[in-house]
Order: sequence, then structure tokens, then C-alpha cells
Amino acid sequence: MERNTTKNLKIFVVEDDPFYGELLVYHLSLNPDYEVIKFTSAKDFLQHLSESPHIVTLDYTLPDMNGEKVLKKIHDFNPDIHVIIISGQEDIKTALALLKKGAYDYIVKDDDTKDVLWNSVNHIRKKIELQIENESLRQELKRKYNFQSTIIGHSKPMQAVFHKIDKAIKSNITVSVTGETGTGKELVAKAIHYGSIRADKPFVAINVAAIPSELLESELFGHEKGAFTGAVTRRVGKFEEANGGTLFLDEISELDLNLQVKLLRVLQEKEITRIGSNQVIKIDPRIIVATHQNLADEVSKGRFRQDLYYRLLGLPIEIPPLRYRDHDIILITNHIITEFCDQNSISEKKISRAAKEKLMGYDFPGNVRELRAVIELAIVMSEAETIEVDDLQFTPTSKELDSIGRTEAPLKEYIRKIVQYYLDKYDHDVLLVAKKLDIGKSTIYNMIKNKELTTK
Repeated sequence: MERNTTKNLKIFVVEDDPFYGELLVYHLSLNPDYEVIKFTSAKDFLQHLSESPHIVTLDYTLPDMNGEKVLKKIHDFNPDIHVIIISGQEDIKTALALLKKGAYDYIVKDDDTKDVLWNSVNHIRKKIELQIENESLRQELKRKYNFQSTIIGHSKPMQAVFHKIDKAIKSNITVSVTGETGTGKELVAKAIHYGSIRADKPFVAINVAAIPSELLESELFGHEKGAFTGAVTRRVGKFEEANGGTLFLDEISELDLNLQVKLLRVLQEKEITRIGSNQVIKIDPRIIVATHQNLADEVSKGRFRQDLYYRLLGLPIEIPPLRYRDHDIILITNHIITEFCDQNSISEKKISRAAKEKLMGYDFPGNVRELRAVIELAIVMSEAETIEVDDLQFTPTSKELDSIGRTEAPLKEYIRKIVQYYLDKYDHDVLLVAKKLDIGKSTIYNMIKNKELTTK
């Protein structure tokens, strides 16, 4: 039987009294999802233990072996098998001893046995279903954040990133992730967590910049009821939530200097104290931080503590912006198309060569996040099976002009990019663009004719 479902839950009834054994089998078999098998001796039952039942109802006084010895053999084979002891005597001392040794329940044979047994089996079934659901979720998360399949890129800059992610997964070192907005810093953090030995523990993320500084200390370290005005209940902080797992501190450069001191102490001592409490709580979360700022520059400007900087630096991973990733743009585009069409039950679309060229010629100041927005909108707006140039709608921003001078290029290329930017911004109105840039409209028409510019 597959272990990922409780359909046909396998129950072994071990009972030497033929009549009572049949009675138990009858009551348990009322649920068609239960596969119930009866054994009349410990020896016979143990020969079939390799079939791995979910539950065993065990008569404590079998003629060939007592229940305590059978319980031990069951748990030596598989401690996850749930054992319910059924005894003819109500012996509290024996019951407590068996429960301490791993029995799930101790039931006395009387008129209420069938109801008590039914409830006990039902509780076990729910427990198993929850375990299966949690394991399924863990496996899904591992697959989802497996960097080799979810972080797309064949370019040399991304191969360097993959190499560092692999190193981070195999160790417990603090990781500092840097990169422009939209490059996927949290995705990298999750890939490290779910690929590591901490994958079964919580991944807890907090954006430092999104929380007012006066509330952030409570968010990080927790507080006791009545610690301050508005603290109506105890609150467990993010460090406690992430204990044993991973704490992802996004936009760490925005942390207030006073809190930087407290964070440094927590990282050094591996303990926190909730606001309003004197109790010291030991913690062991892995720390991954991220920022779009240059932390070394922040240190030199006096906005970030140098000692905290070196504590957090750990293994630095810099995610390159999309404009430096060669043909990764097309790889990611194809992945987004497949994923979005599948999630929305849309026939998968292709993308034309001209549309690909337009994507490759754009600087993507918003990086992968912007690319996703552009492609998803194009899929929705496209009427055909192929995404064409006109389906790609960029939202011009001042960052696009800022990006033009980031790489060395001939003057002619800079001019082309500037004119293209204004054409996109002003809906390809050539006369208006010529006026804005104070150039002749014939210059623009010639550039269009020579396919230096893309138009509607």
C-alpha cells in the first residue's frame, strides 16, 4: 500500500480469543477505508510485521508472548507504527508503563471497548493524515525551491551564483544576498533553506524596511503581555519562530542603528529576551540577510555598524541584474509562459523572433519581477498563439534612462536607446518625440526604416 494516503488504512488485530477478535474486526471493518487483518498469536503476527501496518491492536495477555515484549519488537522494527494495547484488566500502573514505552493507548475490555477503540483509531488516522500532509508540503517546497530547476539561467554570472548556493546548502554559514530590486533575493534564500538540513524547520521572512522601527524590536524578539501600551497578549518574535530553521532578514541595511546593537548581541550570544521579560531564551536559527544597497558603503557612511557587517557578511551571494545575463532573458521568458499558461489553463503560447529581440534590447530596471509582469500581461492581451512585439508593453521609468550609461557602447547606440525610450514613453508619436528631443523627425524615420528602432 502507498504510504502517502490513509485510503485502506491497514490495521492488524492481535487477539487470541477468536470470538473477541472477530468482534473487533467486525467493528473496525465498518469503515470501508480500513483494511483489517486478524492474528491469534504473537508469533503469527510478527511473521507479517514486515507488511508495515499503520495500527496494531494488541492483546496484552497473549499465550506465547506478553504485550510488553511484542510492543518492543514492533517499535524496534518501526517506531511509527501506532500500538493500542487491549487488556482484560484495568491496571493503571501497567497502563502508564506501557504508555511510557510508546503505546499509543491502553484500552480495557468492557462494554465500551468498541467505542473507545473507534475513537482512538480515528485520532490516529487524523494524526497520520496530518503527517502525510506535512511531508507532502515539505517535499513540494523542496521541489518548488530547488534552485537547479526554479532559478533559471545558463549565463556565466548565474552559474557563479549557483555554485555559491550549492556551497551554502552544504553548510550552516550565514549568507548575505545582494542584488537590485526584483532579482530574486528571497527566492535564493528559500532555495538555500529548502535544500539544507534545516528544510523540515520553519523558513521565516521579515522585511526590515516594511516595519516601523518602534515596532520592529517586538517583531524580531517578541514581547510579553502588558510590556507596553497595546501589548494585550504575549507575542513570539521572528527569532523564536525560526528556531532550528532559517530567518531571512530582507533589506537589512534599513535597520535602525539602535536595533543593530541588539541584533549583534543576539547573533553573538544566540539568545533573546522578549520585551517585558527577564527570561533568556536560547535560539538557533540560520541567518540569511538581503539588501539592494552596498553594505560596505553604508558602513563607510556611518549608517551601518562595522562589527555587525562582518557578523552578517558570511558567504556573500551577489545576484546579477537581468541586463547582464545574456540570453537568460529568453530562457526565463519561456519558463514564465509555460508556468502562467499552465496555472491559468491557457493554451501555451510561443513568442516571435521580433518580440524576443525587443526583450533582449530592453534593460529591465525591474529585473525578473518586471519581466514576469510584462510577459504575463502579454499572454493575457495576445489574441494569437504567438506573442508579438505589440503585445509587449513596458512601463517607462526614469531608471531606464539611468541604465543607458551603465555599459560602454558607441555614441550611436546611446542615441538609439534614448530615442527608443521616448518612442515607448510617448506611444510612438514621432512628431512629439522629435520635439521633445529637439531632433528632426526625418532622423527618427530613417532610424525606423533602418530597423534601428522598434515601433508599433
